[in-house]
Amino acid sequence: MIRFENLTKSFQTPHGRKVVIDNLSMTLPTGKSLGLMGRNGAGKSTLMEIVSGVMAPDSGRVVSDGTISWPVGLGGALHPELTGAQNVRFIARIYGVDSDSLCDFVEDFAELGDHFHLRLRTYSSGMRARLGFGASMGIPFDTYLIDETTAVGDASFRAKSQIVFRERMKQAGALMVNHNLGELREFCDAGIVLEHGKAYYFDDIEEAIAVHRRMMQGS
Repeated sequence: MIRFENLTKSFQTPHGRKVVIDNLSMTLPTGKSLGLMGRNGAGKSTLMEIVSGVMAPDSGRVVSDGTISWPVGLGGALHPELTGAQNVRFIARIYGVDSDSLCDFVEDFAELGDHFHLRLRTYSSGMRARLGFGASMGIPFDTYLIDETTAVGDASFRAKSQIVFRERMKQAGALMVNHNLGELREFCDAGIVLEHGKAYYFDDIEEAIAVHRRMMQGS
């Protein structure tokens, strides 16, 4: 369960302060894979970062009774001066899992070869995404925060990633941002639409996608 209690977040812009999350109160159901939709700048990544604890809200709070991953795909969980292996070991210590086991899993899963032992600043964006996604999938979270990372790599790697993700979803929930509505249909069973700082929950992903499309057409 994840609950938002009077959650508000705003940013200062050249045109004044912009509120992206406006006094949001909502309880997300346990064990659901939720697609998070909204136009560019609606606050999707901001909400993900607040849920994970990476970013603090202006006011209000997020309450959860389970473990939550970092926002996979945003890259902030990885340090550019550490190697891939060192990053994974650091993550293992933070989340209290066996570092050798997690390293073995990620090294095999991410298919980085010798780069696994090179500094992250030498990685391409796709390599970073594979490392971060692999590290997240190697830890048994109750809720996974996924930001545009189920489609990284070639067709073979994408297929492997999707198999692992589906396996995790049998025991966990997810909050997923993805501009590919087909992938939201494939992986999510419910949806949330963000619009003008408000969030609207739909128990059917198809209904959420339909509302999102209408809002985009009306802009």
